Amino acid sequence: MGKNNLLQDFKSFAMKGNVIDLAVGVIIGGAFGKIVSSVVADVIMPPIGLLVGGVNFVDLKWVMKAAEIGADGKEAAAVTLNYGNFLQATFDFIIIAFSIFMFIKLINKMSRKQEAVEQTPPPPPAPSKEELLLTEIRDLLKEKK
Repeated sequence: MGKNNLLQDFKSFAMKGNVIDLAVGVIIGGAFGKIVSSVVADVIMPPIGLLVGGVNFVDLKWVMKAAEIGADGKEAAAVTLNYGNFLQATFDFIIIAFSIFMFIKLINKMSRKQEAVEQTPPPPPAPSKEELLLTEIRDLLKEKK
C-alpha cells in the first residue's frame, strides 16, 4: 500500500506544469549551450587565435613537470596546468550568459508591449438605437425653443 501511494505521489509531482516546464527548459538550454559552444569554438575563437599569433586556446598549458621515462622504461605523463581550456570555458560562459540576457531582455520588451496593449481601454460602445432616438428628440426640442 505504501509503495502504491508513493508512486501516486510521484506521478502527481511529475505531472505538475512547473516540473514539465523545467524539464523542457533544461533540454532546450542544453541544446542552446551546444550551439553557443560551437559558435564560440568554431566561429569566434579562430579569428581571436589568429590575432594572437595562431594560438589555439584549448592547447594552452603550463608544463609543471615534463614527461619522464622511468628506470623501468615506462613513460610518466607530464603534469600540466591546462589554463587554455579554462579560458575557452570562460568565453563560452560569457557568450552564453550574454545571449540569455539579450533573450530575456527581448521577452520582457515583448511582454511590456503586450501588457500595454491589454491595458488600453476599449473604445466606448456605439450608442444604442434608443439613445440615438432620444438624442434626436432632445435636439429637436432645443431647436423649437
